Amino acid sequence: MRRGERTPQRSCVACRQVRSKVDLLRIVRTPGGEVDVDPTGKAAGRGAYVCRDERCAQRAVEQKKLARALGVPVGEELLETIGRNLGCIGLGKRDAERVAGRGRVKPACT
Repeated sequence: MRRGERTPQRSCVACRQVRSKVDLLRIVRTPGGEVDVDPTGKAAGRGAYVCRDERCAQRAVEQKKLARALGVPVGEELLETIGRNLGCIGLGKRDAERVAGRGRVKPACT
């Protein structure tokens, strides 16, 4: 990192802990109203961040914290989607490039 450059900080909607943006999982409400996991962090729409921990994701859904942050009801099926994505998204950008190459990791996570 260059001198003076800052990493973006975001807070988890479940535990409210502030972390680096790359350490959190982004959940997005698309302009069409669909709710999905955003592994790139760049999808268009309203986003909310959750720790890469199943307990935080479960708390965010059960206590309706994600629904409040996104402005739409969120179903339990989102927990399954988050659970499937936690394993492959858990590889940080640097790790994915270093270990397996970005081209090989990304298709496995979708």
